[in-house]
Amino acid sequence: MKLAALFLAFAPFAALAQKPAPLLPPADPAIQKLVDEISAKNLEADVRKLVSFGTRHTLSDTQSPTRGIGAARNWVRDEFLKYSKAGGGRMTVEMDTFTIRPDGRRINRPVLMANVLATLPGTDPTDTRVILVSGHIDSRVSDVMNATADAPGANDDGSGTVLVMELARVLAGQRFPCTLKFVAVQGEEQGLYGSGHLAERAKKEGWNLIAMLNNDIVGNSHGFDPEISDDQHLRVFSEGVPANETPEQAKTRRQLSSENDAPSRQLARFIARAAQLYGHGHQAVLEYRPDRFLRGGDHTPFNQQGFAAVRFTEMNEDFTHQHQDLRTEKGRAYGDVIEGMDFAYLRRNAGINLATMAALALAPAAPAKVEVLTANLTNRTELRWQAPAAGPRPSGYVVLVRETSAPQWQQRIPVSGLTADLSISKDNFIFGVASIDAAGHESVAVLPMVGR
Repeated sequence: MKLAALFLAFAPFAALAQKPAPLLPPADPAIQKLVDEISAKNLEADVRKLVSFGTRHTLSDTQSPTRGIGAARNWVRDEFLKYSKAGGGRMTVEMDTFTIRPDGRRINRPVLMANVLATLPGTDPTDTRVILVSGHIDSRVSDVMNATADAPGANDDGSGTVLVMELARVLAGQRFPCTLKFVAVQGEEQGLYGSGHLAERAKKEGWNLIAMLNNDIVGNSHGFDPEISDDQHLRVFSEGVPANETPEQAKTRRQLSSENDAPSRQLARFIARAAQLYGHGHQAVLEYRPDRFLRGGDHTPFNQQGFAAVRFTEMNEDFTHQHQDLRTEKGRAYGDVIEGMDFAYLRRNAGINLATMAALALAPAAPAKVEVLTANLTNRTELRWQAPAAGPRPSGYVVLVRETSAPQWQQRIPVSGLTADLSISKDNFIFGVASIDAAGHESVAVLPMVGR
């Protein structure tokens, strides 16, 4: 019975003339080595240092060397500089400052904010791609305007901030064809101000930003109400319909029924595959919505600017540790303290982020102008595409295939040229095309548009 069910499930692929490849590209031992260099001890030490600043509220002290958002920003900057020096000095570090005026909501006076940004430039001058990983440095308590009370922010979002720092430490001495950026943004709790500023800057400066990885609340493996423990899974949220979709793009999406194939969703699928290859069993769980129910995060402004951006969040949040005054009620401790964290879990989540960045950076750029041809009325599927404009020419391509009801790719078909003629119907399957290099590094898949 089981064998029969399995055959029926995959029977539509039986007509493939091309021989399918393994479902996953080959793992790269060099990437695995970098993932294994991530240190839970370093992550814990960095969170303890962030907590030691008392509060990191966006409106808190910027002059004290030991307390407030200013001291925390300066410390992260100095750590980035240390990583750069240890890695040979190629990584640059900046305080990207900007002023926010009173907004009538969560900003009650002009505030000079700063994102702490480290940039590891690519080694290939023809490869303009940029990959960004982010966490927010600010913290808060129950009253979002309370800038003086202790707000440890250990997990929200000390976890994301130190994850970014640890990735910068491990990767600072590495060389990738494209550019990697590591940022601790400010102002998330007051209204996504730091990420909004950076997304606008990326758009204005014309960054070829192919992936934005936002890490927010990624360091706790135990949820409350109900009590659930899970240290084997990490949620990845991604939009299905692009936030900046034009009316013409909406028309095409409805025609193709491609609500599940936006660039951010394809990035999420890439992340899930990277986790399979390098996560030692730690899994990325794809959540097919932009964020948690009715909520948003620092990836949101990047989606609004048209970039592929996703959010990482632990599987089961403990809301007694988020946005809470430090107190004890009915025997339960409230507040975002370090005792509520699991650093082995945070290390594995950092590994998924690093594997994603490295795998993307080493892969060729994605193919351009991918199309499915419709001139002939047939049960076959003809695809064509162009080589990517940025970076070195790929050594080949793969066509990814899944049934229309399937959430993940089910087959990989190697292709040497810029076309594919498949003996399966576009009526019943969804296709994507990815670039590969000689070592097997594979790009994010691109959904074909209609070519006539």
